[in-house]
This record gives sequence, structure tokens and C-alpha cells, in this order.
Amino acid sequence: MKIAFIGLGNMGTPMATNLVGAGHEVVVFDLVESAMAALEKEGARRAESAESACAGAEVVISMLPAGVHVRGLYLGADGQGLLDALGHKPLIIDASTISPDDARIVGEAAAERGLSYLDAPVSGGIGGAKAGTLTFIVGGDEAGFEQAKPVLECMGRNIFHAGRIGDGQVAKICNNMLLGILMSGTAEALALGVKNGLDPAVLSEIMKQSSGGNWALNVYNPWPGVMEGSAASRDYQGGFLTDLMAKDLGLAWELALKTRAGVPMGSQARNLFALHSAQGNGGLDFSSIQKLYRAGEDDA
Repeated sequence: MKIAFIGLGNMGTPMATNLVGAGHEVVVFDLVESAMAALEKEGARRAESAESACAGAEVVISMLPAGVHVRGLYLGADGQGLLDALGHKPLIIDASTISPDDARIVGEAAAERGLSYLDAPVSGGIGGAKAGTLTFIVGGDEAGFEQAKPVLECMGRNIFHAGRIGDGQVAKICNNMLLGILMSGTAEALALGVKNGLDPAVLSEIMKQSSGGNWALNVYNPWPGVMEGSAASRDYQGGFLTDLMAKDLGLAWELALKTRAGVPMGSQARNLFALHSAQGNGGLDFSSIQKLYRAGEDDA
């Protein structure tokens, strides 16, 4: 199958690589030259533009930072975007995490042109992207979902159909709000224990085997040196950036305002990650929120 892949960031690069590995003909486009060069070494072909990448493609996949980028790609600044270049009617899968409204706006514009569009944000982080074990949370019609599944299964292990267009984003936003709460709470608990004389590795193991166990603690421990291979143990480099977590928590806040839903813990997590970003940590992995609780320490 010929697949166009647009957006080769920390997540898009391994996702596109797995599609190549599965035997698909993958044509990539990104604004960063080195990102395309890396995929070329894996067997993909590069394109000079998003439009040329999509020429003849049966599936178009995008993985972009925010809604403004997704709208800009598909709709264009002047109303003439990529959607108008897809007369051959490929399936469109946007794997970005954006607001449900943005997904619906693009989805409606695609439908007006006779195109099938799915919003399919992912969970699982860079590790899941590299291993091909991501979770895809898909919004869109049943026919499009069934058409997309064989492609998504090359990149992920768990493929969920959340409902209509935009519902994939709602589910992802809820998931990431919970993740932000869990990570900040885990970092807070570890800092409290260490400041009272406990070894962070011992405390982590105790909590993992007790009722405090959670994904952030069990799989992505935020304390440096406790978990080999974690972002915390490589100076919080790579991974899911603090700025992206702050963005997703902002999306949760906007969704809560729109529906008058109470999210006091989500709101607090949003404030914590915004503060952490404002202190110059936006480019670090989101588990670096641990540093916020270690202010003043020499090794924080």
C-alpha cells in the first residue's frame, strides 16, 4: 500500500519507520530536512511538499504538534489546503492530539469533498511508537475505521473506535489529563519520601506493589536512576515533552469549560505543568515535573 506520512517528530519518525518495516511504500514529508533523511535511510521516499507526498497515496497519515498545524495543512491559510489536492480520494488519518472542534472542522471539510477522514490520536509514548505497540483512539465512521485498522495495526497494538469524528480526541484528552495528574502526584509522593530519608528506588517498589501503583510509577518512573531506560535516567531528554503535556491539559481545561465539567485535579495539573514549563523545562520530558518538587536541591 502507498502511504503518505506527514510530520516526522519524536512520534512520527518511529511510526513511519514501522510502516516501512511492514512492507508499505511510504513517502514522507517534514519541514526538517534531517528527519526526512533519517526515514530515507530506513527505506522511505522523501517528497518536496505535503501535496507531492500524497500523489497517488491510498492513505494519508499526519502527525503534527497542534490544531493550528492540522488546520493549516488540510485547510490552508486561504481556504486552499491539502484537502483540495486529494482528488484521488485517499483515506485520511490524523494521529495528532488536537481539540475535538478542530478535528470536526477538518472532518466536515473533508466530507464536503467526498473524503474519508479519521481523527486517531495515540497513547504509548516514544517507546510505544518504536515498539509498534501504540494505542490508537479513533473517531470517524465505521467504514473508515475498518479500512484504517490494517494500517494502524502496523504501528499499534490496541485500536479503539471511540465514536464519531472528534470523539477520539475527547478520549485522548481525558486519558492525558489523568496521566498528568498521575505523574505530578507520583513525583510529589517520591519527593516527600526522599525528603524524609527514604531511598527513591525502595519507595518506588513499595508503592508499585501497593495501592499507589500506577502507570507513571510502574512504567515511567520520574526519579532519575530508579528505572533504567526511562526519560528520567537520561536527563529527561526525548520522550513526551512538558510543553505537549501542558498543551493537552489546556485542551482538557477548554473541554471542561465548554461542557461545564468540574476538573479540579486536572486544573491543578495544568497549573503545575504550565509553571514547570515557564521555568525553562518545556523541552524536557514531562516526567521532569519531578524537578518542580526538588527545587533548591543541588542535583535537582
